[in-house]
Amino acid sequence: MPFSSPGPRAVRQTAGAFGAVALIALCAAPAVAADGPATGLALGTIAPFDKVKPGSELPLSPTFTNTGTAALDKVWLSYSVTRGLGQSAVPSNCLSYTVGSSAEEPGHTQLVCEFDQPVQTGVVYTPERPLTLKALDRALYEHIQVTVDSSAPVPDDGAAAPVHGTAAALKLVERPDEKTPPTGAASSADVAVNALNTADLQVGGAQLKGKAGDTVTLRVRFANAGPAWVQPQPGQRAAHVLVTLPEGTSAVRTDTLCTNTGAESYACGTGAPWVNEHESRTYTFKVKLDKAVPGARGYVELGSEARPFDHVKKNDTARITLAVSGGTDTTDGGSTGDGGSKGGDSTGGTGSTTSTGGTGTGTDGGTTTTGGTTGTASGTGTTGDLTTGGSDSTGGNLAATGAGPALPLAGAAAVAVVVGAGVVVAARRRGGRED
Repeated sequence: MPFSSPGPRAVRQTAGAFGAVALIALCAAPAVAADGPATGLALGTIAPFDKVKPGSELPLSPTFTNTGTAALDKVWLSYSVTRGLGQSAVPSNCLSYTVGSSAEEPGHTQLVCEFDQPVQTGVVYTPERPLTLKALDRALYEHIQVTVDSSAPVPDDGAAAPVHGTAAALKLVERPDEKTPPTGAASSADVAVNALNTADLQVGGAQLKGKAGDTVTLRVRFANAGPAWVQPQPGQRAAHVLVTLPEGTSAVRTDTLCTNTGAESYACGTGAPWVNEHESRTYTFKVKLDKAVPGARGYVELGSEARPFDHVKKNDTARITLAVSGGTDTTDGGSTGDGGSKGGDSTGGTGSTTSTGGTGTGTDGGTTTTGGTTGTASGTGTTGDLTTGGSDSTGGNLAATGAGPALPLAGAAAVAVVVGAGVVVAARRRGGRED
C-alpha cells in the first residue's frame, strides 16, 4: 500500500523552492552546523474518517508545532492520497502530481503545499482553510499520509510532472486553543478512510470436453465487478483463487500465476496484492483427459481472505464439469447456484484481462494484464462482471455459480503455499485506485 507498515514509502527530503513554472526545483539541502539550533516539527492527532459515502467530501485540517529551539522561515505540508480519493480545488501554493504503481504499491496522488512564512517554536499552526478531498465511486479502504517538514519533499520515482493549483493560496494561522503535540510526536501520520462501499469478487467455471487421452485448454476466470477497488492491509492481499481439476484429468501445463498445492489443486494469485475495480484475469491450463469418471467435477473458488465488502456470495464458487467421449457424460448443464440449481454451460474465454479506472478525479490505476499462457480456444471475455468461463468446448452463457461441496484444498493452507511459493506479482504502472 502507499502507506504500508512499518512506515510509508520513504519521503526523501532536500531543500527546494516553488518556481514560476509548474515544477519543484530540487537542490541539495544546506548542512546544519553541529552547534546550530535544533529544529523539529510534530503533527497533532488526526482522527480517521469512518463510514464515508462515495461522493462525500473530507475536510482535512492538520495541526503541527515547531518543537525545535529556533524559528523556521517556511514549512511544507504534503498529503499522499490513495486512488479512491480525489481533490478538486488545489490552492495555488500547492503542487499536485500522480505517482504510478510499483510491484508493491498501487499508484497514488501527492499534494505538496509550501508555506513561506515564519513558524515560531512552541506554537500550534494549521492552514486557514481545510484541504478538501472527495471519496470517489471506487473508494473502500483508503489512506491519507500527512507529513510536515522544513524542506521540500522530492517526488517519488514514477511521478508525473507537478502541476500548480489554481485556487486561492493558503496561509498558516495560529491555534492557541490547541494543545501542543506530546513529546516524541511524529512529523508524519497515516489517516485511515473507510468508505461505505462494496466490491463483488467473483469466479467463473468451465466445461472440459474431449476424448480420453486428449489434451485440452481450460480457462477459468476471476473478476472484481466493483464498484470499489480493494486495497488490503499491509502484508496481506485482497484475494487469491483456488482451482481443483475434476477427477480423471491432470494438468500438463499450469498458469504462471498458479502453484500446485497437492494432487490436482492449485492456488492462483491475482498479480498484485490489491485488486482494481472492473479488473479481470483468466487462468489458462493445459489439461489431459485421462479417463471418464462418472460425476466428476472440479471447482474454482475464491480463497480464504476476509471479504466483508462482498455481499454477493453465489458467484464465489463455480464448477469445472467434465464430458469425455466414450464414457459417461458428467455435465449437468454447467455450474450450479445455491441449493444445487442448474445453470447453462460455461463458454470459452480469452487469455487477456483488463482493468479500468473508476469515476471521479484522482489517480487512475487502469492497467492491462494477461492471465497466463494463451490457449487455442475461441470465445470472448469481458471486463469486470464475469460473463465467460473457458475451455476448448463450445457453450452458452456462464453458468450460474454457487457454493459447491467443500473443496479438498483448505483455504489457509493455500494462502501459505502461494506466499511461500512466491506467486508472480505483476508490476503495474498507472498513468493517471481507480483503484
